[in-house]
Amino acid sequence: MAAGAMLQTSFRALPFVALTFLLPAEETRAQRTEDNAVVAAEDAFGTSIGNEQLGLYGPNNVRGFSPVDAGNVRIEGLYFDQQANLTDRLIEGSTVRVGLTAQGYPFPAPTGIADYRLRKAGGEAVTSILATAGPYETISMEVDTKLPIDGERFGVAGGFGIYRETTHYGATPNYENFAIIPTWRPAPGVDITAFFSQLNFSDEEPETLVFTAGDYLPPRVDRLDYTGQPWAETKGHNRNYGLIAKAPLAGFDLQASLVRSERQLDMAFADLLFGVDQDGNAANRVIIADADNSYRSTSGEIRVSRTFMEGDRRHTVHLMARGRDQRRRYGGEDVISLGPTRYAEKDYRPKPTFNFGPDTRDEVKQATWGAGYEGRWRDVGEIGVGLQKTDYRKTIEDPSGPLPESRDKPWLWSVTAAAYLSKSIALYGGYVRGLEESPVAPDNAINRNQAPPAIRTRQADAGVRVAITPNLKAVAGVFEVVKPYYNVDTASRFRELGELRHRGVELSLAGEVAKGLNIVAGTIFLDAKISGEEVEAGLIRNRPAGAIERNSLLSVDWRPGATGPWSFDAVFESVGDRIASSAPDSDLVVPPRTALALGTRYRFPIGKSPAVLRAQLGNILNTFGYGVGNSGFFVYNLPRRFLLSLTADL
Repeated sequence: MAAGAMLQTSFRALPFVALTFLLPAEETRAQRTEDNAVVAAEDAFGTSIGNEQLGLYGPNNVRGFSPVDAGNVRIEGLYFDQQANLTDRLIEGSTVRVGLTAQGYPFPAPTGIADYRLRKAGGEAVTSILATAGPYETISMEVDTKLPIDGERFGVAGGFGIYRETTHYGATPNYENFAIIPTWRPAPGVDITAFFSQLNFSDEEPETLVFTAGDYLPPRVDRLDYTGQPWAETKGHNRNYGLIAKAPLAGFDLQASLVRSERQLDMAFADLLFGVDQDGNAANRVIIADADNSYRSTSGEIRVSRTFMEGDRRHTVHLMARGRDQRRRYGGEDVISLGPTRYAEKDYRPKPTFNFGPDTRDEVKQATWGAGYEGRWRDVGEIGVGLQKTDYRKTIEDPSGPLPESRDKPWLWSVTAAAYLSKSIALYGGYVRGLEESPVAPDNAINRNQAPPAIRTRQADAGVRVAITPNLKAVAGVFEVVKPYYNVDTASRFRELGELRHRGVELSLAGEVAKGLNIVAGTIFLDAKISGEEVEAGLIRNRPAGAIERNSLLSVDWRPGATGPWSFDAVFESVGDRIASSAPDSDLVVPPRTALALGTRYRFPIGKSPAVLRAQLGNILNTFGYGVGNSGFFVYNLPRRFLLSLTADL
């Protein structure tokens, strides 16, 4: 069905869905019609609200590393061990806390922190419906509702979404998600929230990962056409549920979380193309089939805080305990060699009979205790000190037998400080040590999906924030993050190869420059280098594959008259050279690429309810380019795309 026809079908369904959730008009207020990441962003380092994401960073990329992979994810400010992606039915938005935004945040982490906000019911009822066509032939519908049952004291938020997608490489996956979030506030300052969410996915064909035969990029090919094997379809579900409580208690502030995060893969596939020459001929197509993999973790945090006032000085002491019990089942995959083929051309082969082997199981148990202090002196500055002791243990049951247990019991500490030179200028700096997870072995490794033991990491950063006006702020900072470097060696085994240092400069300008005109602009310059025996022996390059030397963003949102029905937005993105190979004698890079997107919003009422019609055109010039994975594979970027959506708050 064409996208336009699908959109008409979805719009015809709106009255029925609305009747299901409709509440009296006088009780409603705006919810999703006000979603606007440019207006909401306080800096250029990463903001999401609803379906909109904006910034140099995100939960999977901060300063060249992934907070999700590292285990630096929070929900409502509290720790949890994320194994499954969170749905937008559960999460209202997220913020990346890095640099100055991490100042005053209890127990910061070297790779930055991705902090998610739950959708919660308040004292007013609202139901939002979002119908979308695009990009490509994607069609989707989302419904979110916030229902007060006892005013502010008790209410339930929740929603569901249905998605029939078409990806930029021609795959046609199906997704359904839902969430329910009851919140109870029995007394002032007390907030007890439970939540349950699930995402089901099916018919999810893998994107082809291209490995070239020499020191060159793959050829340019047509996009939007699926050329993988039609029987390679991933199926499974993600599930997250738990309880978060916050309350004052005898002069203390008590916060606690208990979260279960699960990812179940009933079937999973990877599509690897090896030995691709400059004409697109491939020496071998390898399909990796895997069944019944699971990644599950129960985790949580208890934090007790006490604040003391001393004139203009505020002192806060934190005591914290965290823990997690993570269990993973993976491996036993069937590696299917299909032989020579051509890149980006349909070459379908019969579905084979899969022959799966025994699985590998690993378990991580970790307990962490900590104490922290925050001091804030009005108009002078602030300081934060944290000390943590963690006990980490990992066991692996391999089909060949149990592997040696990994244990670590480090002391971890952090110091952050900020000085207010004036009401508009603040200097900041910090040093943090952490024990973080390393990314798991990639699809082209012989130990695919294996997770190394936790790694010790450290970060130092410093910078300045200037409030140009009360609504416009600039940030300039420098940073250095150091971690052990894991990647695939010459024998295709994923293991530690040395030490990786990311050193860089990050710049941000965000806020309202004139009435109705908001901007978010930022740039990161990154110098990534590897050191160690593998580099000294000439086995790998001293720069990691996939590293981007520069990434720049400019996003503008203009609403004439500040309150008019129309607004217009533009996003300009530019990336510099990207390291394309880790081979020791290579200087291959993916050349710089720029992309421009334009959009508009039209606000109008449906009866007494606000509505927004949103149109966006991405990659207007249809720029073609390649991205590079850490293990050296290539994938092409998204072509020109159009998206049309209608949002109504009922």
